[in-house]
Amino acid sequence: MARTQKRLIVCIDNKGYEVSLERRKIYVCLPDARAEKLGQLRVVDESGEDYLYPEKFFIAVALPQPARRAVLHAA
Repeated sequence: MARTQKRLIVCIDNKGYEVSLERRKIYVCLPDARAEKLGQLRVVDESGEDYLYPEKFFIAVALPQPARRAVLHAA
């Protein structure tokens, strides 16, 4: 089953992407099954646009629902 919901992820490495990604920051990950098959995630970065980044640069985070809504609303 394809993911249809935005996920929240934390950047743990930004080597080579220092301008686009901040370590320890929460980002929104958009569903992209094709990219995930290639080890990439579609991430809304510092530019406000979504780009592909290595999956190994991030870990998923689970937040309480009110916090999740606040983060998604701010994005």
